[in-house]
Amino acid sequence: MTIKLFADSASDLPLSFYEENDAVLIPLRVEIDSNEYDDLKTINPKQLYTEVKNGKMPKTSQASPQVLQTLFKELAEKKETGIYIAFSSQLSGTYQTAVMVHDQVKEDFPDLDLTIIDSKCASLGYGLVVLEAAKLIQNGAPKDVILNDIQFRCQHMEHLFTVEDLEFLARGGRVSKASAFIGGLLNIKPLLHVEDGKLIPLEKIRGRKKLFKRMVELMLERGQDLENQTIAISHGDDEESALHLKELILEASSVKEVVINMIGAAVGSHSGPGTIALFFYNETKK
Repeated sequence: MTIKLFADSASDLPLSFYEENDAVLIPLRVEIDSNEYDDLKTINPKQLYTEVKNGKMPKTSQASPQVLQTLFKELAEKKETGIYIAFSSQLSGTYQTAVMVHDQVKEDFPDLDLTIIDSKCASLGYGLVVLEAAKLIQNGAPKDVILNDIQFRCQHMEHLFTVEDLEFLARGGRVSKASAFIGGLLNIKPLLHVEDGKLIPLEKIRGRKKLFKRMVELMLERGQDLENQTIAISHGDDEESALHLKELILEASSVKEVVINMIGAAVGSHSGPGTIALFFYNETKK
């Protein structure tokens, strides 16, 4: 039985991942100056950050219901089995829309075999879950084993991240306008994480040097079996800082592998240039 893997662009995996793993990309949408783009397909991350640095304020919207319907109908017509790991339902309406479209398609195709999972994860935290699911599919694992693994990884994924400019999160309703103002005024950098799919402020730290050190400390406190983990760093067009954080991590621990990728256009529209995020598994997380 062949299992078709679906993921959306908020996983911040490169386009090459989808091509190499025969996975299906579901793009979120980005609007700039009334022009709408499909994340990763018709706009790449670098283009987004260039526009933002030129003063443009992008807007985003969830994946197209029409695209979802076409993909799900095609899966049903081919009588294939599918797994769609979706962006956190707390950060996008894509998961809810996918469930609605699934139910509509199932009315015409009662045998539709598609499981949709709310990852409660974002960026490469979500991407790491998708990567491991792709490996299990390639190795021929049964669907129930893959689903159990996905659920476990989603529940135990840690997200630690900071933004260069709190105004981006404030515009999206993630932090208050007052917090954004004070942070910029005093060079206080926010350290945030994700709980149950929501962005939660964790600490406020003065200066990036201390902030990166704290991120590594928290990884060492929260992460288990790091030497057997692939951890991930995503960045908002700031590879230099991402590489610096990687260096600090390798100095402090013996992780199996560090994956670095740029934050995509959809997530980047809300986090802004200069964002740095760190992802790893915490097996005791509840």
